[in-house]
Amino acid sequence: MSKILFIFEGEKTEKQITNNLKKFFISENSVIECAYCSNIYKLYKEISEDEDLDTFQLLKEIPQNKEILETYNRKDFAEIYMFFDYDGHDNLADDKKVIEIIDFFNEETETGKIYISYPMVESLKHYSDLIDFKELKVSAKHNIKYKNLVDNEAQNELKHFSKYSMQIWKSLIDLHLRKANYITNNYYTIPLKDGIKQNAIFINQLDKYLKVDSTVAVLSSFPAFLFEYYGYDYICNFLTEE
Repeated sequence: MSKILFIFEGEKTEKQITNNLKKFFISENSVIECAYCSNIYKLYKEISEDEDLDTFQLLKEIPQNKEILETYNRKDFAEIYMFFDYDGHDNLADDKKVIEIIDFFNEETETGKIYISYPMVESLKHYSDLIDFKELKVSAKHNIKYKNLVDNEAQNELKHFSKYSMQIWKSLIDLHLRKANYITNNYYTIPLKDGIKQNAIFINQLDKYLKVDSTVAVLSSFPAFLFEYYGYDYICNFLTEE
């Protein structure tokens, strides 16, 4: 049976999220996880500048993935999904490049489909009853020690990804899908059936936040992935079922 390859920016946090996520969504047996161990800008540079290098080959050459991918080749994976941070304060950060990156990694059956979290993967848990999540934004061009900020502001039950229940997932998926729609269409509602594309999210982040005051609207990539993977009807039923 064909597998699905998840590529993460780091080795730990994203894996904690997906290990919990697999309790409720994608089958654990169908997903193989590996890490690039650097940012999207470096990944794009490596692959786009070498026409003979594909995403899977590059990942397999990284020491941290040697054991994980040792028995696999590219044809074993029907789909490749990539989860990376915006990393706006990185030395290689380039907003023009982000549009190129999203357009380049836009097909899960070929080079892979990328999903970007703003500003980082910890955005998934950046919520509490004291936060107006619809309007929540953070500085994007400076190192604001975002992980520490989230640990201080997030509700206690959201701080540990490994302990998420189905109800927590419902709440966070709902919040982040509404936020994605608000960023792109100004409606704080669940997106319509055609969803919201990653390039639309970034273009609106650029126009409404980055160019205005060098901030990004806090948004996780995982709910957007689930919405596109399962579709409007499935996610809406999931969110409304008792």
